[in-house]
Amino acid sequence: MKKWVRAALILTTAAAMSAGCGTQPAQEQGSGGGERQTSFDKAPEMQIDEAKSYEAVVKTSKGEFTIELFAKDAPVTVNSFVFLSRQKYYEGIVFHRIVPDYIIQTGDPTGTGRGGPGYSFEDELGGPHEYGPGIVAMANAGANTNGSQFFICTGEWSKKLNEIPNYTIFGRIKDGMDTVLAIGATPVGGMNNDTPQEKITIESITIHES
Repeated sequence: MKKWVRAALILTTAAAMSAGCGTQPAQEQGSGGGERQTSFDKAPEMQIDEAKSYEAVVKTSKGEFTIELFAKDAPVTVNSFVFLSRQKYYEGIVFHRIVPDYIIQTGDPTGTGRGGPGYSFEDELGGPHEYGPGIVAMANAGANTNGSQFFICTGEWSKKLNEIPNYTIFGRIKDGMDTVLAIGATPVGGMNNDTPQEKITIESITIHES
C-alpha cells in the first residue's frame, strides 16, 4: 500500500514490504562491477555501539550532505540505516518524491515508493527531537513498518508533523543543508505533483564512527 504526502499532514511514505519476503536475496550490478544486495531475509543484528557517535556522509548527484545519526535515541533505526549503508544498498537509489517546502524522500530501490529491504522493524517514537527543517525520519506504511525509505524535512510545513508524530526521527542534517534544499527545489509533476522531473540519485553513503 502506498501512502501519499499531503500538506494536510499525511506524509508520503511508501512501502509494501513484508518481513521475510522471499528466501533468496535479490542482487543487482553495482557501479563498481560487483553485485550489491538489495533484499534481505531479516533485519540486521545490532552492530552499532550506542555510546559512540555516528555520521553519514551522503553524496548525491546534486551535491553532498552529512547526517548526524541519533544512535542513543533510535538505536534500532540507526543500526538498520548503518547496516544498509555499509552494504552499499542505497547506491543508485533515486529521490522519488519531493513535496516543496515540506520533505524530500528516498531509500526505495524500485523508485516507486513501494519498495524496501525485505524486512521491517518497529517504530522508535517519543524521543527528544521534533520535526522541522533538517530532521531526518523514517517513512512508513503504518505502525512498525519501517524499512529503508526515509525523508528529510525541508520547510516549515514539516513542523506540522509534530501533531501526528508517527515517524521515527533518527538524525538531522549537520552539514550540507544547501544541497538538501537544492534537491527540494527540483521541479515536480505527476498526478500528485510530487514526482521529480529530474533524476537525482544517491551515489554513496559513508558512515563515520567515533
